[in-house]
Parts: sequence; C-alpha cells; structure tokens
Amino acid sequence: MVASTIPPRRAVELALPFTGRWLTQNSPARRVPSHGVDLWGETYAIDFVGVDDRGRTAVGSDWRTALATEPPERFVSFGRAILAPADGVVVDAHDGEPDHRARRSQAALLPYALGQANRVRRGVAAVAGNRLTIALAGDTGFVALAHLREGSLRVRVGATVTTGQWLADCGNSGNSTQPHLHLQVMDDPDWTVARGIPVLFRRYREWAGRSAAPAVRASGVPGEGAVVEPLPSPGAPLFS
Repeated sequence: MVASTIPPRRAVELALPFTGRWLTQNSPARRVPSHGVDLWGETYAIDFVGVDDRGRTAVGSDWRTALATEPPERFVSFGRAILAPADGVVVDAHDGEPDHRARRSQAALLPYALGQANRVRRGVAAVAGNRLTIALAGDTGFVALAHLREGSLRVRVGATVTTGQWLADCGNSGNSTQPHLHLQVMDDPDWTVARGIPVLFRRYREWAGRSAAPAVRASGVPGEGAVVEPLPSPGAPLFS
C-alpha cells in the first residue's frame, strides 16, 4: 500500500447516488488511500456494486463464471439509475467508452490485471470510462461519478443538477471488471492534477455482514463489504 501524503481536509457530505441496495468496496473506512494510490484524486474514492435482496451481485452463473468473461447485463448493477449526490453544476461529461464484458473468474481477471499499466498510460478515459463531474454548491469540491453506461448520460456540461436527479446509468466502462459505480470528491475537476477530499454519506441503512442486523446512519462512511441502502429524504424519520 502507498501511504497518503495528502493532508486531511474537511469531509464533504453527500447523498448516496442511487436507490436500492449496494455492496461497498474499496472503502476509505478500511484504508486511505482507499484504492492504494493518491493518483487522480482517488485518495478517498469509494466503489458501490449493486446487489439484489439476497445480496447477489449477479443473477445466474454458468461455465463462463469460472473460466471466461460474462455479459454485463447479467449483473445487478448494470443499467441501474445513478442519481446526483448533491446540488451543483456539471463541469465535465465524457461518453463513448464501451461497456466491457465482466470478469469474476481468476482465469479472466489475470490477463486483465496485466493490462492495467497500459490503461493508465492511455489516460483518464481509459480508467474512469464514461463519467460525470459536478462542481458542488458552496465551492466545496467536485464530485466525480465513473464507469457509467455508454450512451446513458442525461446531462451535459453546464447543466444545473439537484440532489436525487437521474444523471446516468451504472455501466462497466473504463477500468472495471464488473458493473459498479466509482465515486470520489476532488479539489479540482481535472483528474490529472486533483487531490482527494474525504467524503461522508447521510441517511442510510447499513448491513455490516450477512447475519448482522442493519444499523441506521445519520452520517458516515460505509464499511468495507457492507451493504447500504439510502433512507428517505430529510424530514422523514429514521427507522430500522
């Protein structure tokens, strides 16, 4: 792990940018930098993988699950709506990156991992895939949403967005082995020079394990491997 050299900053609080249940991966609650590096503003980035009510990331399996790649449509995340996590203005929107076939097997993951350095050399588009970056209200930073589904972006640069607005669909573009959402907050909209800013999420239910009772969080960072589900909008009572 590469130790972070970026001094901590005040965390930006967001709404979870989806509905339904999602599995948390690469959480900054586990380690910082969460993805192992400070590169491209990723210091406090977090990933979410959609799951069904049984906690499954994909419905069905066959020989391809163990030996090859799989169609992204098989995965619960693929095509789910991605919502604005805060009010703001779109300052970057990139589309046109293909949605890759997904990989769960070691046989498929190994050759993909060997191509990681080449994707980094190709730049942000090859890593983030289709993406949106929003300048947050109050000049508190920029939130980026990555790996979006090709052709699903519903807003353009300059658009004003409000919390909960449907912005795009979850996809499998860029450096992604299965459909998921990558979210990070940065101090600059340019990924190549940005530094990461800590993030918190408000009003959600969290399952820390398969047998654990859910906990209700008014604000926090989901733990690694936890399943989260947004709670109703402010004004509605918290409940478990």
